[in-house]
Amino acid sequence: MTDPGPVPVAGGEPELERVAGLVRDVPDYPSPGILFRDITPVLADAEAFTAVTTELAALVGEADLVAGVEARGFLLGAAVAVVAGTGVVTVRKAGKLPRVAASRTYELEYGTATLELPADTVARGARVFLVDDVLATGGTAAAAAELLREVGATVVGFGALLELTALNGRARLGDVPVHALLTA
Repeated sequence: MTDPGPVPVAGGEPELERVAGLVRDVPDYPSPGILFRDITPVLADAEAFTAVTTELAALVGEADLVAGVEARGFLLGAAVAVVAGTGVVTVRKAGKLPRVAASRTYELEYGTATLELPADTVARGARVFLVDDVLATGGTAAAAAELLREVGATVVGFGALLELTALNGRARLGDVPVHALLTA
């Protein structure tokens, strides 16, 4: 595993350069050979978190809801929804919801996982902007988008703090517009 170096910033915005400096690399987590990108320092820094939230909220457009993917996507998604003036819905790991509208199992770069959408939270025809912390292989993002479509929603976009471009995860989202504040 090689260290890819600093995280490039889309557009060179000074606020996002500061955010990029806060993203931590954690080698061999959650398994050997994986380089985990830890955004916890970004969330803990008020200025950085505000910059990320504001930038992502600007991308929401005419969406009715923001959907945040477990678990860091919850934090980003909720903050983005507040700034954008929309509701928020959580896309959860299996077994965390009392009532499930839809469920999807998908491949990760280090195994499989299952996501679930809560029942009675996303109206048929709702326009949803999907948010997660990192776009890697695209499996999680694609599974979340499929869940939303299964209940009749339209996914109008996907936003992430960081995209790992070498893994080409955006290809898994098809025609959904993908936005990443940082790339590596």
